[in-house]
Amino acid sequence: MCPVCITTAAVAAAGATSAGGLTALLVKFFVPTKEPAMEYPRIVSRDEWLVARRQHLTKEKELTRLRDELSAERRNLPRVKVDQRYVFDGSDGKEQLADLFGGKSQLIVYHFMFDPAWTEGCKSCSYIADHFDGVRIHLAARDVAFAVVSRAPLATIQSFQQRMGWLFKWVSSHGSTFNYDFHTTTDEAVAPVEYNYRDKAALEQLGQTYHVKGEQPGASVFLRDGDNVYHTYSTYGRGLDLLIGAYNYLDLVPRGRDEEGLPSTMAWLRHHDRYNDDAQTPEKSDACCA
Repeated sequence: MCPVCITTAAVAAAGATSAGGLTALLVKFFVPTKEPAMEYPRIVSRDEWLVARRQHLTKEKELTRLRDELSAERRNLPRVKVDQRYVFDGSDGKEQLADLFGGKSQLIVYHFMFDPAWTEGCKSCSYIADHFDGVRIHLAARDVAFAVVSRAPLATIQSFQQRMGWLFKWVSSHGSTFNYDFHTTTDEAVAPVEYNYRDKAALEQLGQTYHVKGEQPGASVFLRDGDNVYHTYSTYGRGLDLLIGAYNYLDLVPRGRDEEGLPSTMAWLRHHDRYNDDAQTPEKSDACCA
């Protein structure tokens, strides 16, 4: 479950037993009474700024080296053969996992939170998905295919995708165990609960009960060698930050992501066609991030 979903659950748990009560609680949680004053960085001379900037550059370079080392380790992780036959519904009909490679040897799958009962996709996943179309042609040039998978029926997915103006490949895993097997839908009635490599007991101990049941975000990587498909990597939670270019831009500016004091880190998010709405008023939606 995404961070904004957590707020919805918390609000419900706070005692909203009627539509009016829920509205009042949502306003209480989402509408700040006063914009907090920001403490801006101190003002210094150009020479003092250069000293501070060079000190910070040393740390940035160290982080870059560590990230390169970590990426190399990730690429060298062992692989697991995928023996399960997964069938997806796509715009071209039924497709298997191997078909999603589209002639490439490597495949990245984004697990988009879209429950079969919802009429629109998760806002947090939509935020990430706004970055997909621009990179697809560059990934293809490096022998990498990209696809998005959700549990919602294909017709529901296509309607929402058209509304959002996205063009990336998006298929439905509705009726298959793909989401459960890769731990992006959790339901102990179907499969043992696991999210971000923690079982149900560990998640509950950490207070992350929102990961125990429902749709969860993630990304998985696969390798094709001949007729064989292998799973090489999956990441969840904050591991998806690497896919969010907008966050990387926000991390450059003085106010950063500016999410302190919000009910959850992504409470400010809207689907990109809804930012003209009052940004402080909760949207009415049956999706995960309502």
